[in-house]
Amino acid sequence: MGWGARAPYPDARVLMKPPRAAPGPIPDPDAPFFWWEDDILVVNILGTPAARRDAIGKPRGAQLRVSVTEAPRLGRATDHMVRFLAGEFDVAPSAIEVVFGRFNVNKQLRITAPRRLPAVFRQPSLLI
Repeated sequence: MGWGARAPYPDARVLMKPPRAAPGPIPDPDAPFFWWEDDILVVNILGTPAARRDAIGKPRGAQLRVSVTEAPRLGRATDHMVRFLAGEFDVAPSAIEVVFGRFNVNKQLRITAPRRLPAVFRQPSLLI
């Protein structure tokens, strides 16, 4: 088909890419990585799958680093993280809801009525 021939599609917009989304807000580095909603603890997590050991790390900006040994396959690392954190917070795994990020390293979890808080949540500088 030459340059002057008609396109096989009557509407040329069919071939155009959709416009890019506007960039989101820049995250506040001083924002807390957790907050309370009544008896529910909401935590933003930066996950590290396939790590050497399961561990809760230090906060990084508005996220808490959590490493798990499970490989990132079909959400298994997130499932393993939920089971690991259930033991750390002394709750059943069903008490932890993955709000978003099941297949991503950036996650938000809602933990209902935790009976124990890991040390990073009890630091005085984070409770202000």
